[in-house]
Amino acid sequence: MRVVAKFGGTSLGSGERIERAADSIADVVAAGNEIAVVASAMGSTTDDLLDSITFEAEDEDRAEIVSMGERTSVRMLKAALAARDVDATFIEPGHPDWPVVTNSRGEVDVEETRKRAQALAKKLDGTVPVITGFLAEDLDGNVTTLGRGGSDTTAVMLGRYMDADEVVIVTDVEGIMTGDPHVVEGARNVGEITVDELRSLSFRGAEVVAPSALSYKDDSLDVRVIHYQHGDLLTGGTNIEGTFENMIDMRDTPMACLTVAGRAIRNSPGIASRLTTALSDADINLDAIASGMDSMTFYVDDSVAERAENIVHQAVIENDILSSVTVTDDVAVLRVLGGELPNQPGVIHGIVEPISDAGINIHDVITSATSVAIFVDWEDREETLEILQNHFSQ
Repeated sequence: MRVVAKFGGTSLGSGERIERAADSIADVVAAGNEIAVVASAMGSTTDDLLDSITFEAEDEDRAEIVSMGERTSVRMLKAALAARDVDATFIEPGHPDWPVVTNSRGEVDVEETRKRAQALAKKLDGTVPVITGFLAEDLDGNVTTLGRGGSDTTAVMLGRYMDADEVVIVTDVEGIMTGDPHVVEGARNVGEITVDELRSLSFRGAEVVAPSALSYKDDSLDVRVIHYQHGDLLTGGTNIEGTFENMIDMRDTPMACLTVAGRAIRNSPGIASRLTTALSDADINLDAIASGMDSMTFYVDDSVAERAENIVHQAVIENDILSSVTVTDDVAVLRVLGGELPNQPGVIHGIVEPISDAGINIHDVITSATSVAIFVDWEDREETLEILQNHFSQ
């Protein structure tokens, strides 16, 4: 079995925890498995280093400075493994076997990284590479970084390109929990969760696995999250299932757009609740909601538009903040769903520009952690669908 294990900063936050990590790695080796290790900076080292940069520093210098946290971790862990008679070597940017490469735009060079990761995988028999997470190297040999959560990205990306059977994320929680155990009572471990569910949670503040990492998971790669105190890298925790798929969905019935205007709606507590509750009480489903400083837009099925307008109008005349409601019929919605969307700079521009170039008016663009919704005239839906399909097939 081939495993990539990533140890987060908390799991390497003290000498005792480094020893525990080394014990768990040694157990995997003793059982006859191959393992590559990705190490984060110990504790809060990276944040401390960043806080210490109180001067104007060039990107190259900043990357070199913050890299010292990971560089220290891999040396500590390699030494702890050597003390257990495990043949290990630390690998950092500049090492001949360094695998993670970025291009001139700071994005992962997939072809070069895959080639180097595969070469590193051939050396796993009999030795354990301890690799700095978060860091990368450009084609000129300069140190770069993978951004927040970059150690997770390093681990899952290498797991995929090294043809690992499983990636184990070792962190300070018992896998994925039903809620924050520091806030809610009775939080318990979730045995299984899909990448889409976890990605949505991650983008909304649940810092368990970085969303950028999840985009590298495919169906052949198992990913699991365990607590650093668990001790056994090969069991327990939460299994992350599935893989992201790009998909374009077009609603097959027309919608109506209800726009409510009012003075500083966004700064008026309870307005949104009052309107949505009134529509909900009338069994009117809201497909999407968009808001501005002086307006709020509700998208409903076209068949209930007239009833919805009357309900919202009643709220308008009962509230001095609201001034008017108007309805636009025959609106189509197309949604682009994909695991890597938020990680692609300019993705919204890339979606909107070809639609605009075709002379199609866009009513709204609403984004979330998992999708981009585009609202256009009903008569333009088929052309818009074709444009989107062509764009994402390139």
